Amino acid sequence: MTVLAEMEALGVRPNSMSYAHLIEGLGSKGRTLEADVLFQEMICSGLRPRIRVYNVMLRGCLKKGLLELATGVLAVMGDLVAEKNEETYEILLDYYVSAGRLEDTWSTINEMKRKRFRLSSFVYSKVIGLYRDNGMWKKAMDIVGEIREMGMALDKQIFNSIIDTFGKYGELDEALEVFDKMKQEGVKPDITTFNSLIRWHCKAGNISKALELFTEMQEQGLYPDPKIFVTVISRLGEQGKWDVIQKTFENMKRRGHKKSGIIYAVLVDIYGQYGKFQDAEECISALKAEGLIPSASMFCVLANVYAQQGLCHQTVKVLQLMEAEGIEPNIIMLNVLINAFGVAGRYLEALSIYHHIKESGFSPDVVTYTTLMKAFIRAKKFDKVLEIYKEMERAGCTPDRKARQMLQVALMVLQQRYCE
Repeated sequence: MTVLAEMEALGVRPNSMSYAHLIEGLGSKGRTLEADVLFQEMICSGLRPRIRVYNVMLRGCLKKGLLELATGVLAVMGDLVAEKNEETYEILLDYYVSAGRLEDTWSTINEMKRKRFRLSSFVYSKVIGLYRDNGMWKKAMDIVGEIREMGMALDKQIFNSIIDTFGKYGELDEALEVFDKMKQEGVKPDITTFNSLIRWHCKAGNISKALELFTEMQEQGLYPDPKIFVTVISRLGEQGKWDVIQKTFENMKRRGHKKSGIIYAVLVDIYGQYGKFQDAEECISALKAEGLIPSASMFCVLANVYAQQGLCHQTVKVLQLMEAEGIEPNIIMLNVLINAFGVAGRYLEALSIYHHIKESGFSPDVVTYTTLMKAFIRAKKFDKVLEIYKEMERAGCTPDRKARQMLQVALMVLQQRYCE
């Protein structure tokens, strides 16, 4: 960026390739807004980006929930007659499914079919996820039969989608059967496979099986994702099993991975209530001292730990430290902030974050709406639950099972109040 500034001071413009490298570099560092400035500058200079640049911009914007910016990128593609490729469609599908945008998802799939793109295992895994997230897990299983009939082998992505579908709907025995079948067919489970199995066993209260899978994952040479580590230790923390938390961490340390071990030490400390890392600034300083480069994902994990403890001041501090590192907040971080205030019973602050999301050009996703609804449920503001549910529908986000359940609770309470 310094070289770019020097070039522009001399009245020299980068060429198309230089712009592409700059945009990709900024995108990889989560500096999406700066990447967008260069993208717009590139267009104004009369240069025609390659499809790879469009895809980098789309991925970066959608990852942060900046739907308006992403729509602008698609508009430029249309104006310059740039054809979407398979990767473009997959980027869009990944966002639409995760954001609960049912209509947009089907529209994208139908467009792929019209343009005769072969539906890959990635697309099929997204379709399975779409049915799963909309309470139609049996239909998700029908897709598996369709794939079999086509002669397409079940690969890792599809296996993972099936396992996650069974897990989400409490069919844990079936999920483990698919897991075994996956291994029998020579498909090696990855971190996503284990994360899914561990998460749903934790949610079902089967912490012993979750720990068994946690150990197996490490025996396979896979080091735990900090997010799933949080899931395990938070469940243990709820049960008051601080000794098991410490033992789990000690077992991890014996397996190596010393460089990344500090983040797990921080997480154990916060959940174990030992006090050393209760301050967010000390956490980040300790991580940087160990040579870890702060990333958006790391900040989100730490913020979520504080949020689950109801430590909203520390959650806000993590956000401030993230911004100080030059990393733009994404929709995940802002959703975590809503949850932090919700857990602390401060629903007005949670609502203000929601308004900030919309005013800042972010596109609220299903998690945003359900987290805010949960904050209102806790605060017994049941009329607000109904309002947010309606806003979710107007925004084109398909309510998930949690949202529908919270709506039913709110409606029952409001009906009782009316009768009284």
